[in-house]
Amino acid sequence: MRPSTTPSRIIHLVAHRGNAFDCPENTLPALQSALELGARFLEIDVQLAADCVPVVIHDPDLVRTANRRVVVTETDSSVLLAAEVAERNRFGERYAGTTLPSLADVVALITGRPEVTLFVEIKAESLVEFGHDQTVARVVEVLRPVRTQCVVISFDLPAVHRARLLGGLRIGWVLPAYDDHNRLKYEALQPEFLFCSHQRLPAAGPLWRGPWHWAIYEIRTLEHAVALAERGADYIETMAVRAMSEAMRVHAGR
Repeated sequence: MRPSTTPSRIIHLVAHRGNAFDCPENTLPALQSALELGARFLEIDVQLAADCVPVVIHDPDLVRTANRRVVVTETDSSVLLAAEVAERNRFGERYAGTTLPSLADVVALITGRPEVTLFVEIKAESLVEFGHDQTVARVVEVLRPVRTQCVVISFDLPAVHRARLLGGLRIGWVLPAYDDHNRLKYEALQPEFLFCSHQRLPAAGPLWRGPWHWAIYEIRTLEHAVALAERGADYIETMAVRAMSEAMRVHAGR
């Protein structure tokens, strides 16, 4: 049976790297666009520069977003924050001059907007290069002014545990696999959020219940979002913020 396109549960939209379909990912234009489209949940990726300043980028280098062979953890923030990350392969000249933001830039964007929640994913490359203590401490320090609006997430379980201990922040674990082995780990940790790729989920059946909220990524259609909501998902994460938010508004009004 095909799922109804009117969800019986409320499901929230998370802007994955901002409105990354229409704008260069993990940039201030992408985040601002997502907010203007009505998104109240933003997700970004964070790496540490060589001088341990948290910067907002998914990849360990600038090859994909800036066509430059620059390794993030080996480059000072002064250089990185001046780098154009306009994704010219996708957008041509449209976003010329758009630069890589710092985590502090994003904190400034949401300051005074208590309705906005920011999911901050700490990437593995920085944890390997600088260690868990220093990496997590640097991120937590920058987030402190808006800590009640933030959730620190990572594939790395010790990193999110450290974020809870250091800053008392809400945490989320990005599951490497949906299996009993990992279920034991997160039941012990009791994170507020569990993130999981829809491709890692079983084909059918309810999601494991617990005190956490499920956030499933990367979702592109309303039908898929509704089906996941019926299985227990609370949040769906998407780069296609414009299309998904419009579809959700239309069907919410029916």
